[in-house]
Amino acid sequence: MGTTDNSLSASVRVIDASRLEERTFAVLREAGADEPSAHAATRALMHASRIGVDSHGVRLVAHYAKALRGGRIKGAPHITVRRTGVSAALVDADDGLGHLAAYRAMEEACALARENGVGAVGVCRSSHYGAAGAYALAAAEMGLVGLTTTNADSIVALHDGVVPFHGTNPIAMAAPVLGERPWLLDMATSSVPMNRVHLYATLGRQLPENVAADQSGRPTTDASLAQMLIPLGGSEFGFKGAGLAGLVTILSAVLTGAAPDPAMLPMTGTNDFATPRNVGHFCIALDPDRFVGRATYDTLMSQYLLALRSSSAHSGTQSLAPGDREWMVEAERATTGIPVDLATAALLGFP
Repeated sequence: MGTTDNSLSASVRVIDASRLEERTFAVLREAGADEPSAHAATRALMHASRIGVDSHGVRLVAHYAKALRGGRIKGAPHITVRRTGVSAALVDADDGLGHLAAYRAMEEACALARENGVGAVGVCRSSHYGAAGAYALAAAEMGLVGLTTTNADSIVALHDGVVPFHGTNPIAMAAPVLGERPWLLDMATSSVPMNRVHLYATLGRQLPENVAADQSGRPTTDASLAQMLIPLGGSEFGFKGAGLAGLVTILSAVLTGAAPDPAMLPMTGTNDFATPRNVGHFCIALDPDRFVGRATYDTLMSQYLLALRSSSAHSGTQSLAPGDREWMVEAERATTGIPVDLATAALLGFP
């Protein structure tokens, strides 16, 4: 997550963002999503496609449409929000699209933070919610610091493990910056995303060392043999990524009542598109006004980012803050259009 790979497909169709958004929304509606669900999913998918995280962009609409038609995901869920304390709430997503549930959860977390400084909201009975950064960004755009996590089905081995255990379990955080686009971090807790492995297999390229393992759990650079991922940190320091993945599982599943990673039905590679998966999410919002104060917060963030971007870097490179690259891609694609793989383009009505 969080890296652009324009070679995700050897052949792409470049489409204007407004037309792409319109057709994505229409396909979700045609698959059975009600207007709020389709709007939320389109918003999250377009966020990813605009900033270059194509693995979690509009290419996922085919999967969501299949899950909607199969009954795994409800097109018109009855989402409930229950406040359980002055700064806490739980959201029951009613097996709907995870995008709608996550946006609702972050909205509630922000409301709690406005009232009390901090808001923490868990989500259960949800589904895949795409790029985690979309929901953290929603908080930052309201002037708050946002953090979100989601667990996923087992595809990442433990440190020194030989079978999949955790999901890729992303962590995303966004913070507002006065006069600029937000600071935005969106990262998986695995060494690489699985779509990168699939890409390398298609291209016949070797993987980097210590990012994936074969069926027996041995590290492999042969993408065609990779059956699981290695945690962030690789074979030597993978305990760090595995620990972070566990942190995500505790927040997203244990605290919310969702299915822990090893108990969750797989997202893909199954013929069962009727059984809900009970994915869990967690959203936290922090109001700078209730901590150091807005003026001091804005000053310190600006000073911090100026120092970061001014930090010396290797020749031909520059020091970038999380989000800088994404906002550059967003600006470019606003002018040039968004590259979409041919299969997705055809599904969306762009032959």
